[in-house]
Amino acid sequence: MRGLDLAQKYYEEYGKPMLEEKFPDIFDTLTVALVGSGSECFGYDDDISQDHDFEPGFCIFIPGEDVIDEKTAFTLQREYDKLPAEFMGFTRQKMKPVGGNRHGVIRIPEFYESKCGKKDGALTVADWLYVPEHALAEAVNGKVFKEGNNNFSEIREKLKQYPDDIRLKKLAGYLLTMAQAGQYNYLRCVKRGETAAAQMAAFRFTEAALHTIYLLNREYMPYYKWCFKGLKDLDRLGNLYDSLEYLISSDNDAKKADVKYGMIEDVAALMIKELKDESLSDATCFDLEKHAYSVNDRISDGMLRTMDIFAGVS
Repeated sequence: MRGLDLAQKYYEEYGKPMLEEKFPDIFDTLTVALVGSGSECFGYDDDISQDHDFEPGFCIFIPGEDVIDEKTAFTLQREYDKLPAEFMGFTRQKMKPVGGNRHGVIRIPEFYESKCGKKDGALTVADWLYVPEHALAEAVNGKVFKEGNNNFSEIREKLKQYPDDIRLKKLAGYLLTMAQAGQYNYLRCVKRGETAAAQMAAFRFTEAALHTIYLLNREYMPYYKWCFKGLKDLDRLGNLYDSLEYLISSDNDAKKADVKYGMIEDVAALMIKELKDESLSDATCFDLEKHAYSVNDRISDGMLRTMDIFAGVS
């Protein structure tokens, strides 16, 4: 069973009755969900995922102490901890997972501060550029089982995707990275016999391509170990999974290098088509560098447009 389904069933069978019975005065204030860290919050979990930090559980998001005081929050957590330890063949964990508690009572300001650095999700241009993409993905993933009359979902919606100018800046930086690593440097490294450097170039090209594909889909790229898994679910260019996997999993002898360079150019051509379809570039060639600068020129914020083109590249 997937973690999201397990969490929702556990909440509906045990969590909701407990909250309605013991906390009727604040029930409407509570948001119940499963979001944040962990493959189950993305729907990426499988049987292997269940070997650590996997349990029937959910998050109870509460506002700041000005609305729900610390004593009430403590009582709420205590009652959550009393919920059945066994459910549908799964056991609640006795130890907190690495990186902090993922279930139970969580203050809304603390949750968003841990993900994006701001308690209210009001990010500046600099914040948008430098907050790790996987952290933003964790701020908006998962599923809300019960809406509360707090601002949890309002902040969540605010962080749902990059503002247009930020998206363009990041696209420009990753397109230029693809140009430099793939179209320019990969074969140069191969010709010099530097196969390790060639593989690094292939890796950098592939990683930048993944970022670009997620940006074209207006999605955040998740943590590295899930970025390929998530690629399969994307509408635009998700079919590049096999090509990108081959680029980083094959070696760089002369024959394979020619195949890989052909793949690099094919991926670049498909990227350019997507840029053209969305009217994001005026360049008329197959050089990703020129398209990168054309994308950058579309940024409306003058300060952001004139920043280093790699300002949004992590």
